[in-house]
Amino acid sequence: MLATDGDRLRQLRLEALQDPAAGIAFLESYETAVERPREFWDDRAVGAALSASAAQFVAEQGQSWVGTVTVLIPEPGQPDYFGRLREPGTALAVAVFISQGHRGRGILDRLIDAGAQWARSQGCTRLLLDVHEDNARARAAYTRLGFALTGGAIVGQNGREVEMSKDLPQRPSSDRR
Repeated sequence: MLATDGDRLRQLRLEALQDPAAGIAFLESYETAVERPREFWDDRAVGAALSASAAQFVAEQGQSWVGTVTVLIPEPGQPDYFGRLREPGTALAVAVFISQGHRGRGILDRLIDAGAQWARSQGCTRLLLDVHEDNARARAAYTRLGFALTGGAIVGQNGREVEMSKDLPQRPSSDRR
């Protein structure tokens, strides 16, 4: 993602918020997002492109963005988006979305892998995510990608979210590229 990708970021987010599962998958409504000014999207693109504590990854097909995941590294001792304190070395995958016509093609796998590699490069050893307990499709996909339920759960604005985790073991120096 480039710092100049605010318009493309907005377009993909609005598409995600119109998905049938959006009501249980995102902490924002379409109505709220569509009203945000251009500066909001430009600032978000800059943050995703230049931050050491957040990175957004996108999948492209031709000129279209067809998928995304954002990885956040919360500051230890500071609350995350649900008010939980996180241990050092923890990264959070949020705002995961694959356009409907592009699902089942390995895009999610590549996006999660890119996010995990970035988190690992920032010193993280664990990638967490929250998924609505009723979002069976997403839970199955995350399980296939090596995430496991942690036993943690929280009731958020969309209902009960369960926590899933994937270890990010550091590669031996001979395996690093």
